[in-house]
Amino acid sequence: LHYYVLMFLFLNTLNTAVLIMRLYFDRNSLNDDLLLPYPPLQAHGPTHHHRFVRDCQPVQHGNVTFETWRSAKTKGLSAAETNTFVSHFFTGAGNDKWVSGHLTFISDPLRMLSVLEPGGPGGCQQERTATVEETANSQKCLVAQNGGYFNTKTGQCLGNVVSNGNVVRNSKGIQNAQFGIKKDGTLVFGYLSEDDVLNEESPFVQLVSGVVWLLRNGEVYINESKIAECEKTQETGTFDTFINVVSARTAVGHDKNGRLVLFHIDGQTNTRGMNLWEVASFLKDRGVINAINLDGGGSATFVVNGTLASYPSDHCLYDNMWRCPRSVSTVLCVHEPWCNPVDCSGHGQCVHGECQCIGHWMGSACDTLDCQPSACGPNGVCTTYGCVCDAGWLGSNCSQVCPAGFYGDGCNQTCSCQNGASCDPVSGSCICRAGFHGDCCEQDCPLGFYGLGCKEECQCKNMCPCDTVTGSCNVTYQGEQNYTLHRAGHCLASHMFESWRDDFTAQKPQEYLSQMTWIMITTILGLLLLISTVGNLTQICGKSPPSGFNKFSYLPLNEGNGKLDYAEINTEPTSSDWSFRRLQEQHDSEDST
Repeated sequence: LHYYVLMFLFLNTLNTAVLIMRLYFDRNSLNDDLLLPYPPLQAHGPTHHHRFVRDCQPVQHGNVTFETWRSAKTKGLSAAETNTFVSHFFTGAGNDKWVSGHLTFISDPLRMLSVLEPGGPGGCQQERTATVEETANSQKCLVAQNGGYFNTKTGQCLGNVVSNGNVVRNSKGIQNAQFGIKKDGTLVFGYLSEDDVLNEESPFVQLVSGVVWLLRNGEVYINESKIAECEKTQETGTFDTFINVVSARTAVGHDKNGRLVLFHIDGQTNTRGMNLWEVASFLKDRGVINAINLDGGGSATFVVNGTLASYPSDHCLYDNMWRCPRSVSTVLCVHEPWCNPVDCSGHGQCVHGECQCIGHWMGSACDTLDCQPSACGPNGVCTTYGCVCDAGWLGSNCSQVCPAGFYGDGCNQTCSCQNGASCDPVSGSCICRAGFHGDCCEQDCPLGFYGLGCKEECQCKNMCPCDTVTGSCNVTYQGEQNYTLHRAGHCLASHMFESWRDDFTAQKPQEYLSQMTWIMITTILGLLLLISTVGNLTQICGKSPPSGFNKFSYLPLNEGNGKLDYAEINTEPTSSDWSFRRLQEQHDSEDST
């Protein structure tokens, strides 16, 4: 436990040391000329609520605790007109004095003035301080002076802070004099509730807190401010002392033309400068209507084009022989006209205070499309690039159909339809004329059909074809159709002839043998007959019978000798019998030959 306690104390001490070192090195001066409305150990501002301020103000103001004024929007003038003055003041007590300072008039506050955080964005969150020169140079300010109050010990920004539309700090309704610029350019001076500060319907784009409302509607309002902002002691004395002491002062107000007025006067607390009564009188004499007091004393700093133009009252940190500007909190920066909004709504570039819109955006803030959903009609969609037309449509408002022969998105595709067919502008499909069909309408209607889509059937006699367009039966075909019909007729005639021949052949009696077969059989038989005839003639005429053969004649044995019995047959032949048998065999052989 002791270990953790020691660690906690060590880290706390280290953090404090780092903070002190950071504040020391951030400082440029000794911060010895402090002009604070409230003691450093006391919270900044009164403790009472906004209702107290409303109830205690003069009756003529009713329940309204702030004043508004339409800001000037003069174009063609320089961003700011700064006047340096050295004026003689009669104090009325025989102590006349001379004062020097600057009065700057801003012709277009909405676009030319910004409340900047110290050192740039994030300065208040980091509790950073910086000289007016450093902050002005980082934002290219033409004229700059210190703005709201801050804690000189910690660097914390005090009061309300809105910088270029960003709510940097909300004071939770603490009642100190406020200066702000609304989004519509309205200038606001006075006391605001927390709801007023955070109003989103009419938001602030710039807001800074001061102490003491100097002028209200052209009249000095210091006494009323003392009641509203509370009398409490601070480092220069009581609240009355803060008001009455002479010192370097800064203030912001406006004139009847809506020009914003920045006031700065050199001085040193209790030595030289002005008190708030003198500041209010000086501004009133110069036509200022409403004005509040800003941080003064050693914080009062005026910079022109990045260069210090005032005489600081703080002594320098490195050598107290010299005077150095103090590192302060917020800064009022006058710059070349900015666009409203500065980023041109993200749809353009700001050039010399004018938004140059890109794409199809238009308007002073590039926040309006040059097309509206209704302007694009039913055939398009309104986008950041203008009307985006559906397929098949053209024109700024998508009211024009694609030209003939084109279709698709942007009408950049070419149709492929033939024979005078029209093309669907969306899909590119061909719409054929009567008498044609096919994907590209490249084919005539089939024979026997006509009309749109070739859906109608011809009604001609004998099923003859008709005109493919009108369906007329009195038609003469040309070209390819004529050639097709000719070939079809020839083919049909050939088919009919073959069919007739087949039918005729089927009706004839059937022959078992063909003519050729009979001719061949007849020829073979004739040859055989001829051969037989020649052979017989050759046998008869070609050779005489052998000698002695003619002495014999043939008679059957049974007729000459009668029948023989079995015994006689089995009798062995004689020699004479053998001789006769040989002669008989020889004779038979000759006959065969």
